[in-house]
Amino acid sequence: MYCGITNINCSAANAGARNAKIMIKQLLQKIFRRRAKANTHTQLPAAQIIQVGKHKINQKHISQAALKTCDQLQKAGFQAYIVGGAVRDLLLNHPPKDFDVATNATPEQVHKVFRRSRIIGRRFRLVHVLWGHETIEVSTFRGHHLSEGDSETNDSGRIIRDNVFGSIEEDSVRRDFTANALYYDPKRQEVLDFHHGVADVRAKTLRMIGDPVTRYQEDPVRMLRAVRLSAKLGLKLERETEAPIRKLADLLEDVPPSRLFDEMLKLFLSGHAIESINALRAQQLHHGLLPLLDVVLKQPMGEKFVMLALKNTDERILSGKSSNPSFLFATLLWHEVLQAWQEKQKRGEYIIPALHEAMNEVIDKQAEKMAIHNRYTATMKEIWVMQPRFEQRSGKRPYALLTNPKYRAGYDFLLLRCASGELPQEVGDWWTRFADAGTEERTAMLLPESGPKKRRRKPRKKKPAGGESA
Repeated sequence: MYCGITNINCSAANAGARNAKIMIKQLLQKIFRRRAKANTHTQLPAAQIIQVGKHKINQKHISQAALKTCDQLQKAGFQAYIVGGAVRDLLLNHPPKDFDVATNATPEQVHKVFRRSRIIGRRFRLVHVLWGHETIEVSTFRGHHLSEGDSETNDSGRIIRDNVFGSIEEDSVRRDFTANALYYDPKRQEVLDFHHGVADVRAKTLRMIGDPVTRYQEDPVRMLRAVRLSAKLGLKLERETEAPIRKLADLLEDVPPSRLFDEMLKLFLSGHAIESINALRAQQLHHGLLPLLDVVLKQPMGEKFVMLALKNTDERILSGKSSNPSFLFATLLWHEVLQAWQEKQKRGEYIIPALHEAMNEVIDKQAEKMAIHNRYTATMKEIWVMQPRFEQRSGKRPYALLTNPKYRAGYDFLLLRCASGELPQEVGDWWTRFADAGTEERTAMLLPESGPKKRRRKPRKKKPAGGESA
């Protein structure tokens, strides 16, 4: 559209058009919501207000960044609550890992309140509020799927876009489990409970809000989340919540690979990875997430290797140490790489080129189901490529390997291979001694060269400056 005289007039016209569009959208949402409320036979739940004397949440265990986020939103005239998993974990006396905030302010309004914030997401628009090294995720109360312009589902019922805002009551219905539909007001120190979530938390029960089949169809990742939370927190899946999972497992094939990776990363780094793997297998959800992992787990050596890796990861997480996702996924996929590598060598391919081909094939196949980020796959490959070098214990090669920046990860990986019986324990013990030994002891430990020595190439004679030989 051509806007007459000046750029200023054009800007004003564009701004006016945007404001009119927003007003029309808000009006349509109100109309759709009124119609839905008039046609529905179920009423929105009323909140049970639980005072501090009964819930006994200690604010000392709450992130100061989360408290400040709620405080500033409330001072700006909005509702604001710490919500979801953090409230659940506080009730269970588990230190929360993350703190999320829910509010009736729109993402744009939240962004105006906090100078250091950014709006993210397309499927769900959220605001990340930055406090130093900590980020608080702020979401606007979700409404029902009423306006086709703001929500979208695919043929299987999965929500692929949803930016319908609503009231706190509507938001509580949109939550997945009763234990996650809890809202804590730091100012009043009250918990708002819309679905008897506090009672379920105390009974160690994980219960879906609404019809489980419909909720899993809306977001199949909820099945993985149910398994992860039950394993991590020791919660028992309520019968109706658990019943449809096996039948609906194929819905996970429709989930974007990046979302599957994020959820699986949470599962494996929960500190209860072994329980999670066992729960995945019990619900038959492991098929296709990590291709052929179920086959690996049926092999005595493969299962022992994977379980040792998960056990080490759990111990590190529970002791407060960090765990590298690259190392974890390198262990989970190693036996697929190993099998492909061995088959290529049997066909006469050289050791190192065969290993590189095997690695690329396994990672490409994995990416079809669950996309592992490139920053992780690069380190995974470095760990795998080091493994044949650990078997070379003569000449200068061991000294060169010790200077590799990823040596420690490769060495820890080697020890797992030895502990599982894949390699002789003597190999791991040799590298442990060699790394700590002095110069003379290292020299004495080197094995004699095996195989023919490479002939050194004679240096080529330089031609005279004139270009012709003398």
